[in-house]
Amino acid sequence: MTDSQPKLGIIPWPPVIYAAAILISILLGLYVPLPWIGDLLGDILFAAGWVALFGAAALWFTAIRAMMRAKTTLSPTAVPDHLVTSGPFGITRNPIYLALTLMLIGVAFVSGIAWFLLMAFIAAFATQKVTIEGEEKILTAKFGKKYRDYAKRVRRWI
Repeated sequence: MTDSQPKLGIIPWPPVIYAAAILISILLGLYVPLPWIGDLLGDILFAAGWVALFGAAALWFTAIRAMMRAKTTLSPTAVPDHLVTSGPFGITRNPIYLALTLMLIGVAFVSGIAWFLLMAFIAAFATQKVTIEGEEKILTAKFGKKYRDYAKRVRRWI
């Protein structure tokens, strides 16, 4: 990569963003609780939350496994060695970030703390702006047409 190409930062923003979203959700849930529709759909939302949590875990583990098999970095601050397009990367270009977002949604449904649901979308938006858009520039610079074709075929989120 030359000096004129985009570079990743040194702060691993996605874990920081999602950890902050969890902390903020807990604090706001304790001190400024929002109304929840759990009384109407309580059991259904609780079950859907567990499905979301198990889905998030499965997505996260399969994405990590795909990256390890491809022998590419797991660090959000490092430039990848290989373009991973198999496994969950064949469905979404950002399965790990999607898993983290799904985890927050699942926690919202299980706990009944509406702030987790709101923070899931805020964290996803922040991750896209702070990390994903920069990663896409780096992947385009490094892998060129191969990445552009992949990006046309597979959506950023879902």
